[in-house]
Amino acid sequence: MNKPICVVLTGAGISAESGIPTFRAEDGLWAGYNIEEVCTPEALKKNRAKVLEFYNERRRNAQAAQPNAAHLALVELEKAYDVQIITQNVDDLHERAGSQNVLHLHGELNKARSSFNTDYVVPCLGDQHIDDKDNHGHPMRPHIVFFGENVPMLDQAVKLVKKADIVIVIGTSLQVYPTNGLVNEAPYGAAIYLVDPNPNTGFIRKHVVAVKEKAGEGVPKIVKVLLNKAARSSN
Repeated sequence: MNKPICVVLTGAGISAESGIPTFRAEDGLWAGYNIEEVCTPEALKKNRAKVLEFYNERRRNAQAAQPNAAHLALVELEKAYDVQIITQNVDDLHERAGSQNVLHLHGELNKARSSFNTDYVVPCLGDQHIDDKDNHGHPMRPHIVFFGENVPMLDQAVKLVKKADIVIVIGTSLQVYPTNGLVNEAPYGAAIYLVDPNPNTGFIRKHVVAVKEKAGEGVPKIVKVLLNKAARSSN
């Protein structure tokens, strides 16, 4: 018997509890930085060294962090469900927790890619340097989707959500285009959970169970409910 498909959409809120500052938080990682100077194709052309160092800092920060209770609970959910994680985060906390299926919408800190060939992607666990080159001598760049660039994994994400029996939204408002419409791709009848201390359900055109807690508190509770439900169904 096939396991029910549970698609999990995660954002900065889940990583924040591991010590990774949230995107554009008032006192967070982006404070003191203009986005146009570190996260656009134009910035890369204008000051490659500054962009690389910005992401080197982010990589060091992410590597020092550890998966939290929410990450670990999602691994437990795989015992009874086909869990497909779609994350807006560029850290690898889901993978380090043990999740088997993780799709990164906005790229990955631990990878670098060619500025010329988007298919040339290599591991990057240390600092990127301005003289790093691909196999044809072209400059390398962070494997990150910059503002103004297409989200190459979006179509695959939409396909996953369309197959979902359950959708769990964690730590993201999903109000940033184009990912803001993902949850609404869920089929009619799919159960939708939203975990956020201040949940905003206005963008979801379906019935939502809102859990008004941080990820580390709310996600384990939802996972327990879903595992109990699966156990009853198997008896």
